[in-house]
Amino acid sequence: MRYLIIGLGIYGGNLARDLVAQGNEVIGADSSRSTVDAIKDFITTAYVIDTTEESALSVLPLSNVDVVIVAIGENFGASIKTVALLKQAGVKRIYARAIDPLHEAIMSSFGIERILKPEQRAAADLTRELALGADVASLRIDSDVTVLRFRVPGWFVGVPYADIRLERDYNLQLLAVTRDHDSTNLLGIRDTESRIISIEGQNVDKSDTWVVMGTEKDYRAFYRRLINM
Repeated sequence: MRYLIIGLGIYGGNLARDLVAQGNEVIGADSSRSTVDAIKDFITTAYVIDTTEESALSVLPLSNVDVVIVAIGENFGASIKTVALLKQAGVKRIYARAIDPLHEAIMSSFGIERILKPEQRAAADLTRELALGADVASLRIDSDVTVLRFRVPGWFVGVPYADIRLERDYNLQLLAVTRDHDSTNLLGIRDTESRIISIEGQNVDKSDTWVVMGTEKDYRAFYRRLINM
């Protein structure tokens, strides 16, 4: 796919590099020449322009990209004006970063396709990782329900699965459990792979990973219980 990223600071710059690494074509724009110079060798094309100026914005290939991402965060006014001009120019698919509730509310009024909240998401993910003592992968299902994938908290290791009642005690649904298994490839090299297991008759193993679904309120109750265990 072909992306245009406006705002190449820490967030926009890292996003651009990650998209390129996935095989996408990325065009970037920023008002700072030094910021553009720092990334221009990693992306397809980079422009030094002020996207709050309609005449400058017209230089960008708006009709030849799949998605325009406004990654400006620090300059509230520049972010909003850029999105307004993009909508005026008829851009259909706009993703825009919002840094606080007011910024998000204004962005929502434009009817753009997606509002990005990286700081809020990063804080939420870190909170979960600290509570669970493990790396966490998350997938938001709707405004309140999230699926989390995480290594089982140490307190549960050795406990029979039959004695664990996540739904009864915490209103959380245990969707799947994977467990590490040793394997050997065709060259005889030993490796470890995770496989979904049936928990019937099983005790929790330290290598188990849980996939759990629930609301933020129920996760918070679960975290508090873990702290007191």
